[in-house]
Amino acid sequence: MIDQIIALAFALIFAGLLAFIFLPENGMYNRWKKRRIDSRKMLIENGLKFIYDCEYKHLICTLNALAGNLGINADEAAKIFEQMDEMNLVKMENEKITLTDEGRSYALKVIRVHRLWERYLADETSVHQLDWHDRAEIVEHFLSKEETDKLAARIGNPVLDPHGDPIPLADGTIPKMSGITLNKLTQGDVGTIVHIEDEPKAVYSQILAFGFYLGMDFTVLRKSDDRIVIEADGEEVKISPIVAENITVKKQEQEYTPVTNRLNLSNLKPGEKAKVIGLASNCRGSQRRRLMDFGIIPGTTIEIEMENPLGDPLGYRVRGTMLAIRKNQAEMIYIEKIKTTEDEYAV
Repeated sequence: MIDQIIALAFALIFAGLLAFIFLPENGMYNRWKKRRIDSRKMLIENGLKFIYDCEYKHLICTLNALAGNLGINADEAAKIFEQMDEMNLVKMENEKITLTDEGRSYALKVIRVHRLWERYLADETSVHQLDWHDRAEIVEHFLSKEETDKLAARIGNPVLDPHGDPIPLADGTIPKMSGITLNKLTQGDVGTIVHIEDEPKAVYSQILAFGFYLGMDFTVLRKSDDRIVIEADGEEVKISPIVAENITVKKQEQEYTPVTNRLNLSNLKPGEKAKVIGLASNCRGSQRRRLMDFGIIPGTTIEIEMENPLGDPLGYRVRGTMLAIRKNQAEMIYIEKIKTTEDEYAV
């Protein structure tokens, strides 16, 4: 009798284990299978993006190049290519892989999600710039077309992502991007930054450390084989050719006017009043929204209300409210000092 009970218990346990593994929806096997399918789908979509990027940059894409980009071996890359070929997404001629019209359309759909999500992260969240790309790399594989269109509408159907890349439209077309890389300028040339490449991450972090941003004007002071010296926002910056290759600029015909007399809020002294004239381009996301929500917009009058013995932050009076603003934030708020009666009579 006891043996029968033990046998029945084992049978029930075994049946439960089989159910746990093979349940139609939430069974372990089906979850594993779904993850495998999702992983394969992500590899295909990442592969399509890479091939599109090669075509865009007029580079040759081979199986080895595809394997290197996806981080897989050559055999696995061949399997991915075969699956894309069966789906009529790619073709190969003389070992060169290119996209079909259907493959290019698919690639642009993935790129559209990626760039819209980066725009969303930049404008609507406090996520650090270095993390925008990695987060978008995940989301791009899971948003449906309907969800993507809703996201685009929510953030105002932007034309460019926060790095200056054009965002593909819902119909699959993509605006053209113009410009040259900064390393192609010569001494004395004036330019405006229109695009910053976010890969590789190590180079992108250097660009951010230099304080470069879209719309920044500069002039090339000196140029050699190993260094390019530019002047931007009143400061000299030395950059390597590798960094310069990752920055796209629009060459300007007019002369460069150094920004040496521009004041920011950190220049304001106790007893002085100023009018806000704008926010720096690199003040973005939740930080920009917070300042604007508190009234830090062009035309607003601002003055120091309370000093801090430690120096930071200071208390500023804005529209009848006192705000604590740190020095690094104050440096992103551009002002114009308001002359007082005392200033007019000062000798």
